[in-house]
Amino acid sequence: MGDVLWTPPADVRERSRIGDYLRWLAEHRGLEFADYDALWQWSVTDLPAFWRSIWDYFEVVAHTPPTATLTDPTMPGARWFPGATLNYAENVLRMPGRGDDDPVVIAHGQTRAPETLTAAQLRERVRRVAAGLRRLGVGKGDRVAAYAPNIPETYVLLLATASLGAIFSSCAPEFGTRSVTDRWQQIEPTVLVAVDGYRYGDKPVDRRAEVAAIRAALPSLRHTVGIAYLDPAGAPPEGALSWSELAAETDEPLTFTPVPFDHPLYVLYSSGTTGLPKPIVHGHGGILLEHLKMLALHHDLGPADRFFWFTTTGWMMWNFLVSGPAAGAAIVLFDGNPGHPDLGALWRLAAETGTSYFGTSAPFLLACRKAGLVPKESADLSALRGVGSTGAPLPVEGFTWVYENVGDRLQLQSLSGGTDVCTGFVGGVPLLPVHAGEITCRALGAKVEARSADGTPVIGQLGELVITEPMPSMPVGFWNDTDGSRYREAYFEVYPGVWRHGDWITINERGGCVITGRSDATLNRGGVRLGTAEFYSVVEGLDEVVDSVVVHLEDDEGGAGELLLFVVLAEGLELDDELRRKICRELRTALSPRHVPDEIHQVRAVPRTLSAKKLEVPVKKILTGTPVDNAAAKGALANPESLTAFAAFAQRRAGSDHPTRA
Repeated sequence: MGDVLWTPPADVRERSRIGDYLRWLAEHRGLEFADYDALWQWSVTDLPAFWRSIWDYFEVVAHTPPTATLTDPTMPGARWFPGATLNYAENVLRMPGRGDDDPVVIAHGQTRAPETLTAAQLRERVRRVAAGLRRLGVGKGDRVAAYAPNIPETYVLLLATASLGAIFSSCAPEFGTRSVTDRWQQIEPTVLVAVDGYRYGDKPVDRRAEVAAIRAALPSLRHTVGIAYLDPAGAPPEGALSWSELAAETDEPLTFTPVPFDHPLYVLYSSGTTGLPKPIVHGHGGILLEHLKMLALHHDLGPADRFFWFTTTGWMMWNFLVSGPAAGAAIVLFDGNPGHPDLGALWRLAAETGTSYFGTSAPFLLACRKAGLVPKESADLSALRGVGSTGAPLPVEGFTWVYENVGDRLQLQSLSGGTDVCTGFVGGVPLLPVHAGEITCRALGAKVEARSADGTPVIGQLGELVITEPMPSMPVGFWNDTDGSRYREAYFEVYPGVWRHGDWITINERGGCVITGRSDATLNRGGVRLGTAEFYSVVEGLDEVVDSVVVHLEDDEGGAGELLLFVVLAEGLELDDELRRKICRELRTALSPRHVPDEIHQVRAVPRTLSAKKLEVPVKKILTGTPVDNAAAKGALANPESLTAFAAFAQRRAGSDHPTRA
């Protein structure tokens, strides 16, 4: 690890946006920094000065100015930019450096023909849809839900919703009914916008039955709007409007409701190990500032760029991607199967659209490597300056593959963050070289540390990833968590006043970072965190299954890893292939294909605490080689003998590729 694969050009400070920002700091603040490390140290020690500089440098459009930058740095509850009113959509639609006729949304997919929107066309569509939502009675604080893919309509709906001060939430249409209703019953949307289906590769996927079930499960709905995506000639669901009716011609001007800095913008979901998915509320101001900082200063995106990230609307990277125009970048949207007709499809898309920054996941890059792909030979990638990788750690061989097969002059940025902050807090920056297998740096304003078991910060050794100073894009809170207890419990229970993220990280002497997986039981499949609770509600809903436990074993090489499901069956039943198929079918239908386990095994009992909590983490530790006595405190278990079956399974597994049962 550590081979230098890319070095910044000598004139990087003249050519990059972060270089321009450094000149601005010298001119307007009298601050000079010798290198990135000095700039980072300042950004995490003088938080008010740093974040105010981001506000001023990017010339944030505000209706009333803030009376301060940070009044109380205590976590949770840090108060940013009190007194300020602004609107996220207004700042995105300003599209600095873009003329009315410049393309800003370039949309491709496998369901319909490509579409390009200019800056003027995007504003016009947002104007009409905002007027349509207003006609439906949507106002400040109302929730608008989108069961829709990564297409222009979904983006327009987000901006129109935000322009009114209403609150947006999206689920990708591959999500099953249960996944969707578990999320939206919590926030009670008044308007649902949904597609009739989509194509995944050459396979049509009809979602009309799911839409009907979602509508039936949401009594809060006052209106449904149908997007005829799979069948353009199809009628909207009964009692619903069509998208064209929502976006009808109107004289109403495009206006923006001024809202406080921390007014809810959208709700994202991260699944915990117990209960329903956590409804994470993000605010207008925090998201705007964080995304401007990351997109412009770290990814070096501006008006000359076309920015692509392969994502669905169910992943926070979609929310990150669609902030691109706020930094002046055009965005490239893609909906469909990234492996159809082959793994070269997205690279050809990059060539066709002139993409300058290509974002994807580590598993995708590793799949391309495994397939022996050489994108630079099959696609003209001369416009490509940056490649982003997230969703899982990218190992050395992933880095090497990119530089050998995609391009040797681009900057590869491996980054990691979370739905919880809707950004990466470790990533890349134009000022620093790229080392194989390493995330280059901690992001500006993100005071990331590794903590040892006793809570002390460590360098050069594995520790818990913590953030010791607040960031503006930390959640405003969780929905319906009036006393803040769920929010505190999620991040601040282990180290009071310090954000514990749930990843293992090593930070080296030069500030480079290596993340080695989850430190809690949340499952991470290709960058999308899946909660174990969602699994159990489906699996244990089957008559045959009495109890279950699921664990995700990360792949050291950065692949998808393995999802193992252990089931306790009803008296007298034995697990056979037919039942395995049934369990997989239920999970795929109710949740998503990502939830389908790689292996299912039968056990006599699931280890539980005295208070009946399942012990996913100890099971995972045992399966990865930790002795039983070190993996769990037996005195806290209701059934300590249950662990021995997993230990025996782990031993058999170590000596065999395909064990049959635990």
